[in-house]
Amino acid sequence: MDWNRVEGNWKQVKGKIKEQWGKLTDDDLNVINGKQDQLAGKIQERYGYAKDRARREIDDWYNAQSW
Repeated sequence: MDWNRVEGNWKQVKGKIKEQWGKLTDDDLNVINGKQDQLAGKIQERYGYAKDRARREIDDWYNAQSW
């Protein structure tokens, strides 16, 4: 996965992230600032997911995007 694409376009991607994980706040997204590890941590925190599940959901979401 080329996560650099997400980091580089974070302002545009934030809306898509929020559609997928609505429990994440704007403040969360500003702190995450495109960092995959921080996104996984916030998903774990907000949804109570295990680390593996959060990573898998991020990977599934990323692969479903039409870059």
